[in-house]
Amino acid sequence: MEKRIIRGVVFDMDGTLTIPVIDFAEMRRRAGVPQGQDILDAINSWADQAQRDRAYRVIAEIEEEALQQMRVMPGALDLCHFLDRSRVPRGLITRNVKAGVDHFHTHHLSTLQLPDFNPAISRECSFPYKPSPAALLHICATWGIPPSECVMIGDSVKDDVVCGNRAGSITVLLDYQGRAAYTAEQFEGEQRPHHVVTSLADIMTILSTQYSVQAPPHPHNVVESAAA
Repeated sequence: MEKRIIRGVVFDMDGTLTIPVIDFAEMRRRAGVPQGQDILDAINSWADQAQRDRAYRVIAEIEEEALQQMRVMPGALDLCHFLDRSRVPRGLITRNVKAGVDHFHTHHLSTLQLPDFNPAISRECSFPYKPSPAALLHICATWGIPPSECVMIGDSVKDDVVCGNRAGSITVLLDYQGRAAYTAEQFEGEQRPHHVVTSLADIMTILSTQYSVQAPPHPHNVVESAAA
């Protein structure tokens, strides 16, 4: 049986490329968002501009504190090297701010002479945030590949998996260290991922054995390998 082709990989950042450190329950409490509601959706729905501004200041404070604790997810750098050697582009979509993405690139990639994720789309960009597939579709178009040849990797079912499935991409749910004991079969519809893994190392194995990993057809869109 012919293997499905993969020509691009897009990652979530917090909880996927970096170890999760933000306490979202505490963020909701400090920002005044009721438990169970999406934080950004709830804040953006408020009519009071002053209330929205205060909540976003709280979020900015918490995200700034998290930058000081940022650590790269185990296996992330090896997976980046694998994709770069294969000349497969890697992008990033996060609901975090651009400052967080810049910090990640500067302090955790540049020091190892790894190219940045490109495109890297934060919530400050013009695209609606996940689970909208708009940013993912934009990245695929930038690389010149159909969404079906792209993988979306993240730790959120409602954001990352739904985003990838809506775009028509392969979806991978990262359940870090198996803490939630997820299985793909427990989810239905657009929340059901193609794969559930407990580490980024598992993803490299899946890509190597179950798919045909190839560079995009347009060389100018390919991430140059740091080893080249």
